[in-house]
Amino acid sequence: MTTIVVAMGEKNEIGFENQLLWHLPKDLKHFKEITSGHPVIMGRKTYESIGKPLPNRTNIVVSRKTDWFEEGILIVGSIKEAVKFAKKIDEEVFIIGGGKIYEQTMDVVDKLEVTLVKADLEADTYFPKIDLKIWKKVNEVCHENDEKNQYDFCFQTFEKVDGK
Repeated sequence: MTTIVVAMGEKNEIGFENQLLWHLPKDLKHFKEITSGHPVIMGRKTYESIGKPLPNRTNIVVSRKTDWFEEGILIVGSIKEAVKFAKKIDEEVFIIGGGKIYEQTMDVVDKLEVTLVKADLEADTYFPKIDLKIWKKVNEVCHENDEKNQYDFCFQTFEKVDGK
């Protein structure tokens, strides 16, 4: 099972200048809960924005840079290679960004774990449109903003429609 995990705004915005657009501790906790113990695949810029390997996960970074090296992560040249390595480690694989990686994997993943943030913010990176002919929302849990989480948001799970 390969799953995309993304937090996006109402216009599919996911980032600006290589940073997330919001700070939502509940979303970070949710992200950690579903990805812990499993391989995570990300692009180099996403890795750089996080700044260090995510603990308790095999961090696989896709990069075309051949002279780049970081301690504690696996660097591969293509998404295909990343998925192949990840599947050898665990059947549950998570793709965590960024925009280009999401675009290239939408067709090959089985599931989307989306945090839909009720916000309209300036962005330069967007998540691809979720085609409801291909994807069906199978779960949704919404949370109101509070002193720690500045926006209302919903955790949504999408699965591929049979036969797609």
